[in-house]
Amino acid sequence: MTNTSKAPNSAAEKRGWFTRFLDTVEFLGNLLPHPVTLFACFAIAVVLGSGIAAYFDVSAIDPRPEGAAGRAADGTIRVVSLMTVEGLHRIISNLVTNFTGFAPLGVVLVALLGVSVAEHSGLISAAMRGLVMNASKRMVTVTIVFAGIISNTASELGYVVLIPMAALIFYSLGRHPLAGLAAAFAGVSGGYSANLFIGTVDPLLAGFTTSAANIIDPNYVVGPEANWFFMMASTFIIAILGAFVTEKIVEPKLGKYNPAEASVNLGEQKLDPLTPAEKRGLKGAGLVFLGLCLLLAYSIVPADGILRNPDTGLVEGSPFLKGVVVFIFITFGIPGYVYGRIVGTMKTDRDVIDAMAKSMSSMGLYIVLVFFAAQFVAFFGWSNLGAIMAVKGATLLQTIGLTGPEVFIFFIAMCAIVNLSLGSASAQWAIFAPIFVPMLMIIGYSPEVIQAAYRIGDSVTNLITPMMSYFGLILAVAARYKKDMGIGTLIATMLPYTLIFFIGWVIFFYIWVFLLGAPVGPNSPTFYEFTR
Repeated sequence: MTNTSKAPNSAAEKRGWFTRFLDTVEFLGNLLPHPVTLFACFAIAVVLGSGIAAYFDVSAIDPRPEGAAGRAADGTIRVVSLMTVEGLHRIISNLVTNFTGFAPLGVVLVALLGVSVAEHSGLISAAMRGLVMNASKRMVTVTIVFAGIISNTASELGYVVLIPMAALIFYSLGRHPLAGLAAAFAGVSGGYSANLFIGTVDPLLAGFTTSAANIIDPNYVVGPEANWFFMMASTFIIAILGAFVTEKIVEPKLGKYNPAEASVNLGEQKLDPLTPAEKRGLKGAGLVFLGLCLLLAYSIVPADGILRNPDTGLVEGSPFLKGVVVFIFITFGIPGYVYGRIVGTMKTDRDVIDAMAKSMSSMGLYIVLVFFAAQFVAFFGWSNLGAIMAVKGATLLQTIGLTGPEVFIFFIAMCAIVNLSLGSASAQWAIFAPIFVPMLMIIGYSPEVIQAAYRIGDSVTNLITPMMSYFGLILAVAARYKKDMGIGTLIATMLPYTLIFFIGWVIFFYIWVFLLGAPVGPNSPTFYEFTR
């Protein structure tokens, strides 16, 4: 009798612990204001904090060598109060230029214009359907995870199109539909930062990283391509890990699917194959894309390529790398238009303009967010609070001896934990970059490597936080196949992906960066030579 009474209690304790964990995540997330409000509050806090810190004469010894740009004559970094008449004048005079000159704003909007043509013409959706539906039964799982990762190039398309499609494909193959949903969700959200292509998130993060790096080195520039090599290789690592977790952990745990658990009539569901017109469109768009890639290669591979650096003849510092966003625009926009012309979704220039306008209209919230984020970043830089925090943080790391590659384990873990409550990649990096980029630069690591490490932490916990913007949509899709589906069940299903992705991706990061010594992107150094 004693044994039978303890078993339910033990199960209840386990459920209670997990429920409390989920409740805590939701509670902390709900305490946070909207990211726009958050940045407005942070900007105000910087102004007030600079005044208080200046009153108490907070300062730090500038570790940069004598004569370095921005270094005071006495070698001391002092807080600059913005709670003064001069500070007020500076804020008023630069409020507009802080916004219009904010690096991520223009590059993200330009890249999105090209992606919007490919998305609204139907090219990206058809490409994903063709990739997933033509995969063999043996390769279907890894193909779905892979397609999920690639779908991040087109914003929400993976959530809206691929995840429901993956559940339906698994069901049609006699497999558990929630396993298909989980595999696609793992690729779309858990592999958020990985991709074969440079997407709109790359210039967004690079802009914040550049601003943060300029606290230490005013001339340092981080381009959108800064993490391309590492994120391209990560695409295959995450696809393999996602397929492994799906087939070896998640699907066996779910067991055999019972259609009676569904909340809809699954007999009415079907997945339409590609039409002949769509196949012709994909072939035409593919040929155009290949032609553009060959033309681009001809412009940068030969030693006298017209897109190489005209002064040095190298790819480093070349118009190609400086204008990589332009090539994102071209390589998505032109094939997208060709596809649209073939299938009939884009018949005139008006259709192209409408596609671009629709994408721009959806960016209203982003533009508002950028306005306040730009003010926060500018105020933080003016006040010298970021530089002082970076110097003191780096000194602390050196004092406790935490300056080796192992520092990134703690950094990635911290980013992953914070991501549970602050799910926006741009919002989190806008806050973290001005502190951690200079801090880790001082102890010898490049901004490019620091950004790559951040992207791991920012991705892996997307799967288990209810604060992720599309979490409700995923839950609604899952409820079609399991009518009593709850938040706890969905998170428990996705938790193995988070754990395996975290461990596997961190190990891969260490192998790639520190064992192989491979660059994370074109001309991206691993170390930053900080001269004292």
